[in-house]
Amino acid sequence: MTQTSATPPAADPNAVRPFRVEVPEADLAELRRRINATRWPERETVTDHSQGVPLATMEKLARYWATDYDWRKVEARLNAVPNFIIEIDDLDIHFIHIRSKHENALPLIVTHGWPGSVIEQLKIIEPLTNPTAHGGSASDAFHLVIPSMPGYGFSGKPTTTGWGPERIARAWTTLMRRLGYKHFVAQGGDWGSVVTDLLGVQAPPELLGIHTNMPGAIPADINQASFAGAPAPSGLSDEERSTYEQLVFFYKHVYYALWMATRPQTMTGFADSPIGLATFLLDHDARSLELIARAFDGKTEGLTRDDVLDNVTLFWLTNTGVSSARLYWENKLAFFTPKGVSVPVAVSVFPDELYQTPRNWAERAYPKLMYYNKVAKGGHFAAWEQPELFVAELRAAFKTFR
Repeated sequence: MTQTSATPPAADPNAVRPFRVEVPEADLAELRRRINATRWPERETVTDHSQGVPLATMEKLARYWATDYDWRKVEARLNAVPNFIIEIDDLDIHFIHIRSKHENALPLIVTHGWPGSVIEQLKIIEPLTNPTAHGGSASDAFHLVIPSMPGYGFSGKPTTTGWGPERIARAWTTLMRRLGYKHFVAQGGDWGSVVTDLLGVQAPPELLGIHTNMPGAIPADINQASFAGAPAPSGLSDEERSTYEQLVFFYKHVYYALWMATRPQTMTGFADSPIGLATFLLDHDARSLELIARAFDGKTEGLTRDDVLDNVTLFWLTNTGVSSARLYWENKLAFFTPKGVSVPVAVSVFPDELYQTPRNWAERAYPKLMYYNKVAKGGHFAAWEQPELFVAELRAAFKTFR
């Protein structure tokens, strides 16, 4: 659907090609037409979110999306930073790459999750790469690489099986090597945390360490019992019991992941209906949905209406509702359990994350835990919701890695 401009494939498959986002006006007009043509269901029969995204929230979203929302604003923000395409394993990978003006900056690759994109990270680019203009010092500077995962955003869509998180992690090492970095650190949340953990398992010699805001630290027996909805095991501390109850709650509402992990192609309707796609993308977890619903009620805290629709519109324009879902089908690992990370690790625990990882579980999962901190505010999409706190965490976490 959407036309973008990248220089044509070069004779050298390792070549880095400049990329620019240029969405035809006809595509935006067609999006508005489809929104206005939505056939709505009846209202839910409850007064809470227990049946999913409320009809009133989606009607407010549709009204704004079809009338006042301006994609060109985020398109300009994307084009204001250097975008590129590179071919890895016969697949085009899109990435943003910003080198800091500070010569001793630490190279950092940041990976988004689902239902996310590089739009999640736009707010952290300037503070990380230009810290002296954002309350930091030159010693806080990062060279920043922000890729779109295969099947997401402007990256290519795999046409064969095999692009699971392990392969993505290997591709990120290839990317950083081709960019000329002799050492780097990595960060991720949601799927990005799984990919980043696997970087820490693969432990390429260039990797100094990782930071995660969704630690893979839940003991396997705890994870299995919580998935089954069993009573909390005996012997848990109050903190561990609280985390256990958070996991039980999440697993009762993780239908979207089970659907994508088993029948991603059944989501074909999301390639045809922008409101169908948007409704599904909004319903990731209870706290995030509450935050988004408040944004469309005019109570902005963390995310604005534009933030939400920037990301949803990117999914629509790139027709990645189905291709992004296939990552769940490809994955064979438990999301939240330890993976065997052998490199130094930093962990930030946000209060509205799916679960709050106790320090002792993090220490057990990550033998080289270098940093652990509980943050005052923020949820699952931490960089997007609370960029200042997130940036402060990365500066503090990676001080020991410099």
